Amino acid sequence: MIKKLDKLVLKAFFAPFVLTFVVVVFILLTQTMLKYFEDLVGKNLGFSVFAELLFYFSLNTIPIALPLAVLLSSLMTFGNLGEHHELTAIKGSGISLLRVMRPMFIVAIFLSIGAFFFNNFIVPRANLRAYSLLYDITHAKTTFNIKEGTFYYGLPNYTIKVNKKMPDGKSIQDVMIYDHTDGRGNTKVILADSGKMYTIYDDRYLVLELFHGENYSEFINDKAKPQEFVRNKFGKSKLVFNMSSFNFSRTDINLFSSNKWMRNINELHSDIDSLNREKDYTTNGMRTNLPSYYAYTFRADTAKKANNIDLTKWIEKQKHYAEPQKHEILSLAAGQARNVRALSQSYSERIASNERDINVFTIEVFRKYTQAFACLAFFLIGAPLGAIIKKGGFGVPVLISIVFFIFFYVISITGEKWAKEGLVEVSYGMWTANVVLLMFGFMFLRQARNDSALFETDYYAVLFGKVKAVFARNKN
Repeated sequence: MIKKLDKLVLKAFFAPFVLTFVVVVFILLTQTMLKYFEDLVGKNLGFSVFAELLFYFSLNTIPIALPLAVLLSSLMTFGNLGEHHELTAIKGSGISLLRVMRPMFIVAIFLSIGAFFFNNFIVPRANLRAYSLLYDITHAKTTFNIKEGTFYYGLPNYTIKVNKKMPDGKSIQDVMIYDHTDGRGNTKVILADSGKMYTIYDDRYLVLELFHGENYSEFINDKAKPQEFVRNKFGKSKLVFNMSSFNFSRTDINLFSSNKWMRNINELHSDIDSLNREKDYTTNGMRTNLPSYYAYTFRADTAKKANNIDLTKWIEKQKHYAEPQKHEILSLAAGQARNVRALSQSYSERIASNERDINVFTIEVFRKYTQAFACLAFFLIGAPLGAIIKKGGFGVPVLISIVFFIFFYVISITGEKWAKEGLVEVSYGMWTANVVLLMFGFMFLRQARNDSALFETDYYAVLFGKVKAVFARNKN
């Protein structure tokens, strides 16, 4: 009986889990691609390059999609069981709700463990390949495409305008070309009535064969001499352009490996240690360099009064100086004070930057734990809530899932921002969202075990009636 119950619950869980997981990954992947849509279009790099980019970014979205899929699928599972009165029958046979949740709870634990290892080992490598490939795509030139009536700036040192392109794809009419190879602006212009445009040697070179045109050149001489203009007519002219700049090339991915998104926990800890050593080095440098700007050293040593300077006598002594000497002394002191302030600000900014970098890398360490633990926290919310609302399908579960996910996301972003700025400890800022979810989960679990009608209108009608009766009794 117990084994059949486990099979029933797991079978009801895995089907919506796979479906919701795929849907959430697709939505998050689409959102990510839309951010870089303008950088991807018009590159004509082939299906394999974009398929590789989509694959790596889909791996990137899994740590975010997995908790949401667990929440939605657990809501749907227990909502369906409650809606079809299967959960009531199970409880009527003497089996507690915790026993019904046990197989899914074990699955949620394994999902959390798997999410942690996936986030620690797979996601950094996927990020490394995804963002290095995205960098190469965004820096690749768009395909060579001259449009009618507009200037084309894709070829190095040349600007081309074609007023009309013939249907054969080669013949062109009314051509204007600005030659900027000399780096002197628009001093060389080529005009032609017609021409042909084609590529040679496996599209490595572009040939512009022009007919019936003129070359205009302007030569800038000394200021004392007037400028010279040269005009040459031609019946046929040929220009050849190197198209190697349009080829797609890959950058060494190791150049991106130092980014925090491309590091696992061990590498992040090594980076944090390096940043701490840099911070200590900066702090010690400030302590070493600042005393050199002081002409006198004041020490608060009450045991040895000989080391203290009597400021009253020192001030009385300054009155005997002449005005030029006083001005020189005060100017020197003001300059020293400005130097001390500038040096202190420089060191304080460097130390603050080190602390911020340390917080950022520490956040990435905690993120790998918190995103994995979120699977378990979302399950503890979804399963009891499904048993309470007793509604399956995609309607109410999707709505509740979105509300809790947005709530979780807002708390996570806020805590991460506070931790990055040093307003709270990184551990507090990163774990707050999961702790809040756990509190809601335990509250819903308690309500579900007591068969609470938390989301039914009759429950609130009765509650409102009781409150109204209490007010009426106190009024009388």
